[in-house]
Amino acid sequence: MPLTLAAAGEVNTIKMIRGKIETVRHLESMGFVEGAAITVVTKLAGNLIVNVKDARVALNKELASKIMI
Repeated sequence: MPLTLAAAGEVNTIKMIRGKIETVRHLESMGFVEGAAITVVTKLAGNLIVNVKDARVALNKELASKIMI
């Protein structure tokens, strides 16, 4: 399921990242890699703030929908 459907405070594992190779590499450079633990901190209008690899990152709805958990 896409990250956009995850509940706030729930710890999930990244299963796959979809999209163009540029998008995948961009997300990987920010720490979004397969097998990494990810927690949704807050949701606001479809945009997310998440914790991944001890860093807090803001994602828009489009990028968050490419991350499968």
